[in-house]
Amino acid sequence: MRKVKAFGCSLVYYICRIFPIKKTKIVMWTFEGSGGYACSPKYVAEEILRRNQVGETNFEIVWLVNDWNKEFPAGIRKVKSTLWSRAYHLSTAKFWIANTRTFYGAKKRKGTKYFQTWHGSISLKPIGKCRGDKFSKIAYLVSKSDSDMIDYVLSGSHWCTNMWRDGLIYDGEIKETGSPRCDVLFSDVEKKHIQLRKEYGIPTNAKICLYAPTFRGGSQSTQRSVNIGVVSLEFNRLIAALEKKFDGTWYVFLRLHPQLAAFMKEFPVSEKSSRLIDVSQRSDMAEILAATDAIITDYSTIIFEGFLTGQPGFIYADDLDDYIADRGTLMFDLDEIPFPVAQNNENLIKNIVDFDAEDYRKKVSQFIEKVGILEDGLASRNVVELMLNNL
Repeated sequence: MRKVKAFGCSLVYYICRIFPIKKTKIVMWTFEGSGGYACSPKYVAEEILRRNQVGETNFEIVWLVNDWNKEFPAGIRKVKSTLWSRAYHLSTAKFWIANTRTFYGAKKRKGTKYFQTWHGSISLKPIGKCRGDKFSKIAYLVSKSDSDMIDYVLSGSHWCTNMWRDGLIYDGEIKETGSPRCDVLFSDVEKKHIQLRKEYGIPTNAKICLYAPTFRGGSQSTQRSVNIGVVSLEFNRLIAALEKKFDGTWYVFLRLHPQLAAFMKEFPVSEKSSRLIDVSQRSDMAEILAATDAIITDYSTIIFEGFLTGQPGFIYADDLDDYIADRGTLMFDLDEIPFPVAQNNENLIKNIVDFDAEDYRKKVSQFIEKVGILEDGLASRNVVELMLNNL
């Protein structure tokens, strides 16, 4: 049945080949259409819009979305993602720019260039063949089918350049352009601090700890899930520890993985707090990351990008054994990373109270050198230049 459905979808793409490819047309999407104006495609789009405005380029940007309520700036054409709309726009575009796999049954034409920015980078979380026997056959086939269409995978580190081969099941060109979403971490950080606090109605001198657990589920099927039960983090104790160690008034911002946030209206927590703010429905994580003062996650990429701003990072992995059993062996031994690791609230609080800023800076510097991080705030520019070279 799946093969019949795939054939039917693909047939629509072949029908749409009666229309010519438009040399200046770009189609973008995030999280298979469930995301909005976010992640690396957003920052590539902003560089293109800047160049369009001054007459350097004349690109048309089409953005495929599942939710019509997603907001986009002037200059970007929002299109509701349906089989026929996807097939038409993808079949007539010169460039595809995405941060996840493409759509079911999609077929790329010979004259189209597919840029894969991917939504993750360095992380504890294994992906693709890095998951070993936890990577299902159907997941492999879906991933391989998409990767065979990709022309360029972007990388922000030497580590990712090496990992993408197995992680994305990809044997094509990898360009070490940097990660466009990380560009925001290198400019106007103070301005972003103020803007984020004003937006959520908290004091402009308040400090923010971002808590962003990663995606769960999908080990042997295509089903997606989040942690069973509620988040066990004790937020009031966490806030008290942050204020004791780092002074100031602290708030905790909670952030679900975008693929789950699209289906959940409220983050399930065991403990409420007046200084706990759910920001899961905000489209762009990078804007938040540029304006926070500390990060807590379990296995996510986000902590390995947030440390570029110098903010402290902490691992809270209360389901470590279960996660490894479901997902596969972590990408790093826990003693290889620069972040203190805790599996329960007691140890997390202790790690915060005992945090040594100088030791952390030293470990971060050593880790950055070890994995060969290339981020410099110019990735979006590099990607657009690569596009221009492919016209």
